[in-house]
Amino acid sequence: MKKVMFLGGAMMQLPAIKYAKKQGYYTILCDYLADNPGQYYANEYYCVSTTDKEAVLAIAIEKEIDGVFAYVSDPAAPTAAYVANQLNLPSNPYESVVILTKKDLFRKFLQDNGFNCPKADSFKTLKEAREKIKEFHFPIIVKPVDTSASRGISLVKSIEEIEQAFLNAISQSKEKKVIIEEYIEMSHDYQIGGDVFVLDGKLAFCGFLNCHRNKQLNPLIPIGKSYPVMIEDEKAELIRQELQRIIDLLDIKMGAMNIEAVFGKDHKPYFIEIGPRNGGNMISNLLELITGIDFVQASVECAIGNHSIRMDFEPKEEYYSSYTLHSAKQGILTDITFSKAIEENIISKYIYKDQGTAIDIFTAGNKALGFVFLKFDSLEEQLYKMDHMNQYITVNVL
Repeated sequence: MKKVMFLGGAMMQLPAIKYAKKQGYYTILCDYLADNPGQYYANEYYCVSTTDKEAVLAIAIEKEIDGVFAYVSDPAAPTAAYVANQLNLPSNPYESVVILTKKDLFRKFLQDNGFNCPKADSFKTLKEAREKIKEFHFPIIVKPVDTSASRGISLVKSIEEIEQAFLNAISQSKEKKVIIEEYIEMSHDYQIGGDVFVLDGKLAFCGFLNCHRNKQLNPLIPIGKSYPVMIEDEKAELIRQELQRIIDLLDIKMGAMNIEAVFGKDHKPYFIEIGPRNGGNMISNLLELITGIDFVQASVECAIGNHSIRMDFEPKEEYYSSYTLHSAKQGILTDITFSKAIEENIISKYIYKDQGTAIDIFTAGNKALGFVFLKFDSLEEQLYKMDHMNQYITVNVL
């Protein structure tokens, strides 16, 4: 029986554990949160931080695991690579995974290897940032170097806003380090996101999606994805080529990678982030709806060395989206209502919060209340409803 170690047992990480259990694999879970839901599905559970490399390695050695996997988790991805490298298990190089999960290291990698990259620098103190900030052109992005789910990120338009943005970012950083970079104004309507999949060092699949945002609440936090992606074929091909070059340089051999990219006003491609893991917000589920490919299955199987995975599909003229249920208010959730005009588009709903529970303002991806998957009859209907979803879905809060 194959033994698979999972790093993280949060709600969004359950699909990977459930798949492994269904396949008859012996599942071992590490998560420092004692109330994580994954422990009720795994065969064994250890209350250990997924960022504690040596503690996780000790458990992996004791249990003689066949693979280790950090589903939808940037912080745990380096630990998974470290353990796998130490035990000669399927994985990517630890040093490369660290580069992809640390925003300052990723920017330096891009600069050193001739990729398009905004002006960027990292700082540990507000004083350092203030001294260098005069060299930047506003607006700028301020964010922690080592977080995911848009935690601690701010768009800063003037020098007067830098202090609050810096303090917000550094409070979210485990390393207590902040990166500041010039904002890239896009030449297209929607940021490009989604997941790609690597097999034997080559791009086997590119699932490019449009990223939708709530511009009234926070223009930096994604609130949905849609397909098909609205960029020209030649631009999509250029992103593929640049991605393959990154894969080659970092010696990435396998697995899913979550990407965020834009084309600037100079019409050049810029990678905002590349995460060495499946995307959050149920991107794997959305891509399965679109393609019929089970990306949870593919990712778990890769972690145990099975690369005989089907990645081909025939694109169809269909319009799919996901939408993140969220609130602009803090309080007690009374209910979530869906209008008849949107119910006809909804394929499925996943609601994480019960009525009567306390909820927060949607300031980061981990504040999501759940997700809905939708299908539309036309591109016009899709884009209008996605950009005006608050007319169709209401989160009621006391």
